[in-house]
Amino acid sequence: MDRTQQYREIILHLLNDFASVKSPFWPDVENQIVSDVGEDHYQLLRLGCDEHGNFVYAVAFHLALKDGKVLIYANNTDRNIADELSAAGIAREDIVLAFLERRVAGQAA
Repeated sequence: MDRTQQYREIILHLLNDFASVKSPFWPDVENQIVSDVGEDHYQLLRLGCDEHGNFVYAVAFHLALKDGKVLIYANNTDRNIADELSAAGIAREDIVLAFLERRVAGQAA
């Protein structure tokens, strides 16, 4: 199996694990995985209504595969997804905190 396919399977496995756990703050909110294998973008969404009837649409994670790297575009949880990706078999040097790099690059300009 090539590295891209291996990384893809690790990402989907982790997102499925995360999706199986309900948020204690939003018990009536569903976890949904959105995967675009053609473009290699993967998201875990939270979708539904909170206890006050307000609509909830939240991106928990947004990951992508690009040029042999796993880009973390969003992590709106208390989980350290980079550590969990590494523990699952993705090389540390192939994990990029894209949300942080873009912020730093913007400050350097």
